[in-house]
Amino acid sequence: MTRVFSGIKPTGHLTLGNYLGAMRRWASVDQHRADALFCVVDLHALTVDHDPARVRRLSRQAATLLLAAGVDPRLCTVFVQSQVDEHARLSYLLECVATDGEMRRMVQYKEKAARERDRGGSVRLSLLTYPVLMAADILAYRTDEVPVGDDQTQHVELTRDLAVRFNQRYGHTFTVPRATHPEVAARVMNLQEPSSKMGKSDDAAVAGPGIVYLLDEPDVVRKKIMRAVTDSGQDVLYDREERPGIANLLEILAACTGADPEALSGTYSSYGALKKETADAVVEVLRPVRDRHQELCADPSYVEEVLRDGAAKARAMARPTVDAAYRAIGLLPPVAEPALNAAR
Repeated sequence: MTRVFSGIKPTGHLTLGNYLGAMRRWASVDQHRADALFCVVDLHALTVDHDPARVRRLSRQAATLLLAAGVDPRLCTVFVQSQVDEHARLSYLLECVATDGEMRRMVQYKEKAARERDRGGSVRLSLLTYPVLMAADILAYRTDEVPVGDDQTQHVELTRDLAVRFNQRYGHTFTVPRATHPEVAARVMNLQEPSSKMGKSDDAAVAGPGIVYLLDEPDVVRKKIMRAVTDSGQDVLYDREERPGIANLLEILAACTGADPEALSGTYSSYGALKKETADAVVEVLRPVRDRHQELCADPSYVEEVLRDGAAKARAMARPTVDAAYRAIGLLPPVAEPALNAAR
C-alpha cells in the first residue's frame, strides 16, 4: 500500500488555505487510499523566534483541528513530531550527507535570510538546516508520496537527493519518495493581497484582515470576505493575471461548492453578489469543522490519547529504518537500557 506523509507547522492559527489546500484532501482522499501519516511538525516551529507556551498551544490546536477536519486515527496515524525521537535522530545523520551549498540554495532560506540581513540581524542555524529535518520526517517512514504545494517541491527534491546519496554510499536504506501535486487542492490567496498565499501569520494585525482562520466566528468570516480586495472594472471575470482579487474569490467559491471558477464567473452581475455568496459558502464549509473542534475541546483526554497512540505507532514504524541507517553509516548498535530499579 502506498505510504503518504504530510505535516503541518504550528507557527500560527490554521487557515482556510490550509483546509482547502491540504487538510480536506487528507481526510476525504489520502487516508482512504494510502497508509497515511499526518504530523504536527512542531520542531520546525523552533526555527524562528517563538513563545514556548504558544508553540505548545498551537501544536495541540493543530492536532485537534486535524481531527475536526475529518482525519480519522482509525484510518491513519496522527502524531506530533517531537514525540517521536526518530525524527531528530535521523536528521543529524542526513546533515552528515547534505552539503552546505545545498542548504544555502534553498529558496525559503535565501529569502528569509536576506530579509533578516536587511534588518541588521541574522537567522537561526536551524532555519538553514530545517530542510534536512524535513527530509528525515519523510525518509524515516519509507514514504512513497509527499503531497506538497509548489513552494515545497524543492524540499522534496532535496529529500530525494539525500536518499539516493545515502543509499549509494552506505547501502540501500531509504525509499526515494516523490512529490505529488493533487489536482483537487485549492490555492487560496490572501484576501487583501491576492498575489500572496493565504498562509499562517504571526502578525495578525497586519495580515489578519486578509486571512480567514478556521476558528473565526461566522460574522468575522463574512466581514473579511466582504472587505476583500477586488479589481478595476465591473464585470465578474475569471482572469488570474489581470483580476487576481476576483479570481481568488471565484476559486474559493469553487473549492467550497465543487464548481468550476470559470463557469461561476458568468453568473454574477456584481462584485458584491459574488462576495456574499462566497462568504456564505465558506461559513458553511467551516461550520462542521468548528462544531467538531468545540466537541473535541470539551474532551481533551481523547485528543491526548490519539496523539499518544499515534506517536507509539509512528515510533514503531520509524525505528527500524532509523536503526538501519545508524548501522549503515558506521555507528555502533544501541546499548540496551538497564532495567529500572523496582524500588523506584
